[in-house]
Amino acid sequence: MNPARGTTPVAHPAPDPDLVTGADTGTDGVPPRAARPRRVLVVAQLDGFANSVKPLAIQRFLRERGHHVRLVDTNCLARASSAPGSLGRMLPGSARPARLALYANDVASRLLTRRWEFGRRHLSYHVLRTDHRLRRRILADDLGLDDYDLVICETPYDAGVLTTPTTADTLYDCPNPWADEVWYEGRLTPRQHRRFRAWETRFLEDVPHLSFSWESYGRYAQDRYGISGRNVVQLNWGCTPAPRRARFADPPRVAYLGSLSSRFIDLPLLARLSRRFPFLDVYGGPPPDPALGINHRGYASPEVLADYQFGLITCTRDLLRQEGFSAKHLHYLEQGLPVLVPAWRRHLDLLRGSVPYTEDTFGDVVAGLSDPGRWQRAADEAYAQARRLDWHRTLEPLRRLLEEPGPAAAPPRRAGT
Repeated sequence: MNPARGTTPVAHPAPDPDLVTGADTGTDGVPPRAARPRRVLVVAQLDGFANSVKPLAIQRFLRERGHHVRLVDTNCLARASSAPGSLGRMLPGSARPARLALYANDVASRLLTRRWEFGRRHLSYHVLRTDHRLRRRILADDLGLDDYDLVICETPYDAGVLTTPTTADTLYDCPNPWADEVWYEGRLTPRQHRRFRAWETRFLEDVPHLSFSWESYGRYAQDRYGISGRNVVQLNWGCTPAPRRARFADPPRVAYLGSLSSRFIDLPLLARLSRRFPFLDVYGGPPPDPALGINHRGYASPEVLADYQFGLITCTRDLLRQEGFSAKHLHYLEQGLPVLVPAWRRHLDLLRGSVPYTEDTFGDVVAGLSDPGRWQRAADEAYAQARRLDWHRTLEPLRRLLEEPGPAAAPPRRAGT
């Protein structure tokens, strides 16, 4: 998964020195400070939306424990500026050969694989692999990996840097199995998919430490890719439970908060549900075609969810999404909202407070929880799940990896065991 874009941008931390010490969080529940602070490099693409959430949470978590953290944003690695809307974001940022080549590859990707269906299917593989190799070269030259105790990469595009010889320990926090993600997006031929998956399998098996955005993706990679899981240190996506929870209202209102551009969200399904259910509000972007009949409310922060009674997930039926996870799911849970999830998504036992639906049963499912008592029980279960997925809990294996000798965490069980 790259978690979906489309909500209000995530606030980035104020600029500060590359390496700074963390600060205590307060007199109550202060995280214990590490006896020996470690130097950690986090490589991520901070898009201002969901892809920024986990890197910033890792940075905050480690700094609170006294570790020195540098967070590097590679979102505009080949560009003159990362400022949204600036001219520099359209121009190459360096005359160095590798950066110019990366810029040229970006341009080729836009021209050949975005709107041209043949190019999308047949040329994306070559663009992605070229991008991966160039980023590895640039980051290996620029980041000084040996200066750190641990290097964490949060994006597949930059994960090649972890194959660079270094004295640092390395961890790849994989959003989701990349080759299958690209395959289900319709960007690979069958032959390219086999080659891409074989290459990714070797990479996942060989990296010293491996995590996934959600544990079911780890099971998927074990079952479908055949990785052993021996190097998995699972860091599930987390959340920060809201101090003010959602309350019951009649009629109950449903909110969708997230990207409206990804093929995986099943925009036609969202449109059909919107036409059937008048109390469904949709937040995110880009703005959908008005002909779809979606009640689009623009962009909003997750705090708007406190005014709703249900959160909504829509997703396609491909195998990766059936086994997968949506970052917005935790936005809903942290507000105490029961989450309406397509019945074909598996592993909902890992996300209590989830309520399965089909297109035909959607209205009946909402009506069945329109009683205040039944809704409150579902909401309590959702909020309790959010508390179990607090970032301080989900990132605990990372603390153990840095501070304790020996294995940091056991690998996840294979599906069905």
